[in-house]
Amino acid sequence: MKHIYNALLLSMILFSIVSCEDYTNLTPKGALVIETADQFHEMVALPNRGYPINNFQYLSDDQWMKESYVIGQTPNINTINFTFDESTDRVALMTASSFYNQAYTYINRWNTIISLVDGSKGDDATKRLAKAEAKIFRAYDHFLLINTYAKAYDPQTAATDGGICIMDKFDLEAQPSKSTVAQVYDFIQNDIEDALPYLQETPLNVYHPSLAFAYAFKAKVHLFKREIEKAKEACEKSLSYNDKIFDLVAYSAQGGPNVVTVPAANNVEVLSYQYMTGYNEMNFAYQYIISPELRTLFGTNDARFNLFFNISSTTNLDQGSNTAYWATTYTKFFYPTVGMKTTEVYLMLAECYARENKLDEAIEILNQLREKRILSGTVDLEVPSTRKETMELVINERRKELLLGFNRFFDLKRLNNEADYAKTITRVFPIVNQTVPKQTYILQPNSRLYIIPFPLNAMTKNPKLTLNTDEKVPF
Repeated sequence: MKHIYNALLLSMILFSIVSCEDYTNLTPKGALVIETADQFHEMVALPNRGYPINNFQYLSDDQWMKESYVIGQTPNINTINFTFDESTDRVALMTASSFYNQAYTYINRWNTIISLVDGSKGDDATKRLAKAEAKIFRAYDHFLLINTYAKAYDPQTAATDGGICIMDKFDLEAQPSKSTVAQVYDFIQNDIEDALPYLQETPLNVYHPSLAFAYAFKAKVHLFKREIEKAKEACEKSLSYNDKIFDLVAYSAQGGPNVVTVPAANNVEVLSYQYMTGYNEMNFAYQYIISPELRTLFGTNDARFNLFFNISSTTNLDQGSNTAYWATTYTKFFYPTVGMKTTEVYLMLAECYARENKLDEAIEILNQLREKRILSGTVDLEVPSTRKETMELVINERRKELLLGFNRFFDLKRLNNEADYAKTITRVFPIVNQTVPKQTYILQPNSRLYIIPFPLNAMTKNPKLTLNTDEKVPF
């Protein structure tokens, strides 16, 4: 057992590295061996969890690139995605992936807790709690992975669609077989259901999962599977624990982030603390430019845009492109991107109502959110006459509220499975540069680009891990 604890300790020290090195039985001088239930429970808290989005961010119609980063550049994963290029060998360019490595490193951490906590010293209630919290995070990481590297869940094909490797035990040398999309979703939902009875409404600290987060995540999984009634029930349960919406209209009247700082702990909407890069990231920074389409969608009276975005930079933007970038550091205002927040739960609930043809209820929820977002003009939306129109309003609010991160990319993938909501993305580029001709780039709803290739270093280490597209591997 001491050997395993020391392996755990070293894996924590070298946390950002995925390796298969042999560990010794030597305890580093001054190191603490993890041996109590309380220590395992404390291990669940990981303030620096980062989930980079660079492998897919430019496939989203919400994001944009500076023209100089595309024109005349040697093809890279960013330019391939931005120009929707299916002809260039993107597999050969994906030698490694920080997101892939980090997500599975976190999963190994959760598996360590789940596998070892029962043999530790301490009371059974703490052991059950530590295991439940680790399971909900293990499920969350598998959810991010399956929706990145595989097809979106389709009830007709999920049982045969290639998925990802399920990691359900602490094993640094494991070479698991790839599971199907359906099998991964079953695993995720089993972990959620196992965890729910033991989670707390108010956990030890903000880096531990709460019941509000767990039910929000449960709702998201059901929604992605189109299990609408179950998704609605989980949304309502989550909101029974936390239904707060941060009032950006009142915040704007106070002067916004340059006058009143709102760190993560002060944002009442936050349900889980994760970042795109890490705890000390500059939240979004200049490389996260939003598209002309999204900027136009915001309009001129939306606090989500007016408070946080820069439109005048001559360094970070192409003037005249109608783009903008997030210019507010995370220390001034923490805006969740890869985690979850209460407003996502409201929007999921609105979608459930729309799908059930309860159009009045769906729009009522959207208006409840918009009251805290729209600064002037038309705040309350009128109820459309059709479900499709109502869904369009829900989708638009999701784009404006759930900025960057995984949300829009995942939404495009799942909605592309439904004819009413599938979108063909058209991108005209460049907008400003006059030295090269404008071209129109098109991303079809069924494009293989939506399925991100596994990184080559992962496929080299595990021959059972095969691509979920028809692309070729260079070995």
